[in-house]
Amino acid sequence: MTEPVVEQVDILIVGAGPVGMTLHLALSAGGQKSLLVDRRPLAAQQGDPRALALSHGARQLLEQIASWPTRAATPIETIHISQQDGFGRTLIDRTDYALPALGYVVRYRDLAAALAANLAADAVLTEAEILDITPADDHVTVALRHAGQLRTFRTKLLVHAEGTPGDDPAVAVSDYAQHAVICEVTPTPGHDKRAWERFTPDGPLALLPLGDEYSIVFTLPPAKADAVMALDDAAFTAALQKQFGQRLSFANPGPRSRFPLALRLRDTLVKGGEVWIGNSAQTLHPVSGQGFNLGIRDAWQLAEILLAQGLGRDSLSRYASSRRLDRRGSAWFTDQIVCTFSNDFAPLKLVRGLGLLALDVCPPARHFVAKRMIWGARAWP
Repeated sequence: MTEPVVEQVDILIVGAGPVGMTLHLALSAGGQKSLLVDRRPLAAQQGDPRALALSHGARQLLEQIASWPTRAATPIETIHISQQDGFGRTLIDRTDYALPALGYVVRYRDLAAALAANLAADAVLTEAEILDITPADDHVTVALRHAGQLRTFRTKLLVHAEGTPGDDPAVAVSDYAQHAVICEVTPTPGHDKRAWERFTPDGPLALLPLGDEYSIVFTLPPAKADAVMALDDAAFTAALQKQFGQRLSFANPGPRSRFPLALRLRDTLVKGGEVWIGNSAQTLHPVSGQGFNLGIRDAWQLAEILLAQGLGRDSLSRYASSRRLDRRGSAWFTDQIVCTFSNDFAPLKLVRGLGLLALDVCPPARHFVAKRMIWGARAWP
């Protein structure tokens, strides 16, 4: 009987979304080959309805692999932060940091297309189903089905970048009991490249400039999200207006979608020859838009370490250690914002207002927060 062919690859990346593609392209730029595997065709990403808030730091990284979607990105020049029915507000302005923008809003499909345009034809296996993963001392064996055929790969390093972790016991889950309703609306007057973060007892309401529209992240308890999803366009616009206030008016809401919100944090990023990055390592609440930027930094730092030190286990240990501050700090930051602001407790509302006021009148405190939103742990110390 003929022995099955075992294909050898240095690095196998499971998940050809933006984080997986960023890792592949960063490795390729340094001369290191890798293979992407995804259960979907790349074209499936063109149907993703989400808008992504990307920091200026993420733009700097993506430009180094010629994958920044310039024409599709709407800059955020100011961010207005406030709370519903309470005093205090903070305004963060790009001019304080001599930057063209604090961040950018890009449709998921446009970022995915910009990255995919740089992939070689043999860089990715799409519509591939992972059947089995078998770790060994110095390699990992992956069995999959692709184009109707069974194939077996032996890899020095298996990178999990496939998306949100499910019921893996290695992942701690904290359910926020909130759902995000997302859509696009037309503001009057125009957005003037300003993003809004409006804290309400139901959860944060974010308005992100996207083209001439706002991409809305409307956070609500599940029952209220059910009700909002069932409204017609006029009633939905009225509900959004009530939650936001009267500084802007809204019209022409687009199709709505929703997803539940939870903090998921993988305790161990590395196990033998396997490593987890992006949403497979952590998913955060969308408040302050940190989650996807954290995934891009995961990919970039892993590529830097592997290119500098090789594919040995010491490199993986260094990676896990190097990511601790950024991922734990970002998770703690977003979690504390949600827990502190998603209630109507009067004494806490007073404290929140004083905190927002302090950030506004104390530039060093505001800059400390802003720089970590822009660059993550790269802003330390």
